[in-house]
Amino acid sequence: MTRKPKALLVMNSGTMADQFDASRLERLAGLVDLDGQLWTDSLDAPELAAQLSEVEILLTSWGVPRLDGERLGRMPQLRAVFHCAGTVRSFVSDELWERGILVTNGADANAIPVAEFTFASIVLAGKKAQFLTNDARASREDWSYSTSRGELGNIGRTIGIIGFSRIGRRVVQLVQQLQDVTCLVSDPHADPFEVAAAGGRLVSLDELLPVSDVVTVHAPALPETRNMIGARELAAMKDHATLINTARGSLVDTAALEAACGAGRLHAILDVTEPEPLPAGSVLYDLPNVVLTPHIAGSLGTETRRMSDAALDDLERYLTGQALVAEVVSEDLGLSA
Repeated sequence: MTRKPKALLVMNSGTMADQFDASRLERLAGLVDLDGQLWTDSLDAPELAAQLSEVEILLTSWGVPRLDGERLGRMPQLRAVFHCAGTVRSFVSDELWERGILVTNGADANAIPVAEFTFASIVLAGKKAQFLTNDARASREDWSYSTSRGELGNIGRTIGIIGFSRIGRRVVQLVQQLQDVTCLVSDPHADPFEVAAAGGRLVSLDELLPVSDVVTVHAPALPETRNMIGARELAAMKDHATLINTARGSLVDTAALEAACGAGRLHAILDVTEPEPLPAGSVLYDLPNVVLTPHIAGSLGTETRRMSDAALDDLERYLTGQALVAEVVSEDLGLSA
């Protein structure tokens, strides 16, 4: 009988309950040896020392501590980390890469609900539904406000997508459902042929902004992308356009957005902000042309199990010597979230 590698789940308790129900734990137990403590949110507990000295595989998610040299030193047999969430930036270290430890993530699976949320937001923004809902609270039975936010409708719209990432690519594909849509993509690292194959056209940011009815941000949070949408970029957007940010708050200059939306010319749908959450005094809370949601676009609740399934799929491939689908290498982190 083939020996199963020893494994441990490392994540916070709420995540563990959401992502690993009985059926997924049963599948996991069929692949690895789970003798000892099944789950932990800390790799520093003395009572785990013996188990950590033998563990070969970690399944991680939100709440995993940083895998630095000291913690890795307690896990000399560790060979692979299957991350059941999106970015691995918060826990990977130079020491982990130097030891040649394999890492995967669930970014592809996590892209699905973000793209769905974004597409739904685009469709509603075409009718300015979110903002007219806010207007209704003030105007009530006087429906004249319905003409105050520009032309309504979803035919013949131009959608601008900043960042041809996993999510950005999916959004390009989803908006093809709209009639007579023009989809523009701005990404200095994207292949124009890949963009075209998905249904978009690669252009510069300066070309995208003034013609897009909706601009949606899907770039990674990197030093060079910080405040990439600032006062100049917001001023370049057309009247009544909508900015959607489901990526990272740092990509948009908050002060500039407060000023632009405060002037009433633009609309914004913000699932992420900087800081997060916004301070209570931010004008964005009170503006009817702004919609704020509490970082809900990504995988939540039952959606998180899709990432567990993806990790288990790659774990099974790993154990049977097949090529992995979601492996992450250190070089990837220079261009991804």
